[in-house]
Amino acid sequence: MTTLTGGFHVESWSEDAYDERDARRLTRASVTQRFDGDIAGEGTAQWLMAYQPDGTARFVGLQLVDGVLAGRRGTFVLETTGQFDGQRARWEATVLAGSSTGELADLTGTGRFEAPHGSEASYELEVELPEG
Repeated sequence: MTTLTGGFHVESWSEDAYDERDARRLTRASVTQRFDGDIAGEGTAQWLMAYQPDGTARFVGLQLVDGVLAGRRGTFVLETTGQFDGQRARWEATVLAGSSTGELADLTGTGRFEAPHGSEASYELEVELPEG
């Protein structure tokens, strides 16, 4: 296993509610990102979020990463699940089986992300790089 660390900067965030009742909201967020550190490239994410009256939320989604990892170019999809405590978002991610392409084909792994309220986030991923 190889440990990857770094961060990403949120380039854009568009979030729309699709249901609101009893001070609770369900939203869909479309996000673009710029990765740095051990992953260099771009990302896009779609997150479904469930907000509580106190402003906290749980979310699930898919995050596409397109870039260079350990000198290899390709894409992979992260399946994510997490929570926002009103100040900081934290989520777990798993490389979706069969989603990786290019020189990253057959990539596997899991990791953690963390982002304070704002546009900067950090990541730590444990991955198994494909033979090659």
